[in-house]
Amino acid sequence: MDQDDKGRFLGLGVSHYPPFSGRDEDMANIVRGRMQDPDIPAEVKDPATWPLLMRQEWSNDQGVAAATRHREAMVDGMRRVKKALDDFQPDFVIIWGDDQYENFKADVMPAFTVLAYGDTEVFPWKHASESAMFDASKKDEWGGGKPNVWHEGADTSFVVRGHREAAKHIASGLLEQDFDIAYAYEPLHHPGLAHAFLNAVLYLDYDRQGFKHPVVPISINCYGRRIISYRGFISRWADRHRPLDPPSPSPRRCFDFGAAIARILRASPWRVAMIASSSWSHAFLVDKTYRMQPDVAADRRLYEAMVAGDYASWRSYTLDQIEDSAQQEVLNWFALVGAMNELGMRVAWSEFVETYLFNSSKVAAIFGPG
Repeated sequence: MDQDDKGRFLGLGVSHYPPFSGRDEDMANIVRGRMQDPDIPAEVKDPATWPLLMRQEWSNDQGVAAATRHREAMVDGMRRVKKALDDFQPDFVIIWGDDQYENFKADVMPAFTVLAYGDTEVFPWKHASESAMFDASKKDEWGGGKPNVWHEGADTSFVVRGHREAAKHIASGLLEQDFDIAYAYEPLHHPGLAHAFLNAVLYLDYDRQGFKHPVVPISINCYGRRIISYRGFISRWADRHRPLDPPSPSPRRCFDFGAAIARILRASPWRVAMIASSSWSHAFLVDKTYRMQPDVAADRRLYEAMVAGDYASWRSYTLDQIEDSAQQEVLNWFALVGAMNELGMRVAWSEFVETYLFNSSKVAAIFGPG
């Protein structure tokens, strides 16, 4: 691909971490809930046994001051990514995200789905009960909506523009490459967009200046074995032996999925930004830490390989490694990295926001021509 073609593409990565939309004093609620779980050993819940950074984050205020710092770092990354996106002026934006038992449920669970929606009016806080991290006990305090950092009520709505022509073109191209893809013209169970897609848009528009770019959401069944039995979310330690579901697509398959989409778009006339939407390892699924801590070391290794352009290490990563480190949602990033590898693009800027207390470390990234 020549340099002019490379200039038609931009790669981006962000988090859709649900507590980021809420208040700093609530950001450590997942750990607080774990500390109330009677089946987790007392010594694991004792802050004296935690890693140094986790103890520093917890401090004497149960993480409130650290949450403010965590937010500041995330906002900085979001603003950098948003500026790169706005400066790039794409014809549309692909967002790879996971469906966390929201739009797809027990009646059908596709591995990959291109959501060929038109323009969609979304009500982020009225419909939050259908997404992760909704505290129903506080619903009445906010006029029926979810408490949020913007103080927006249940009647707050936004229009997320779609690009059905591009979505249909991508789905057709995948099928022509013998990549069996599902597609949808309208939502199934969840009103609007699942939180992996919606939060990416809301957070990139953190300063509420508007998000004007058409979006093609592409769903990956990241949670695999735990998507229906666990509803892709938190459970008590005693419930860890629930029957499992069939697995997610492998990291290699997600990598190749992203590469296939990049080939389709390279042959198109469009100018396209591609976004991976997820945090990295999730504490609430890391069994080897009693679901108290994320696997920061595994995330660091994967991040360093990405920054170094060692995409072969990414493609050789296994599903066993993903599940052992609870990096299920990073499969969205595998699709992005596969696309970047296909297009010869490398990390131009990135930041690893490390945390043990706030469920998952976060990565923001911008990829440019290599």
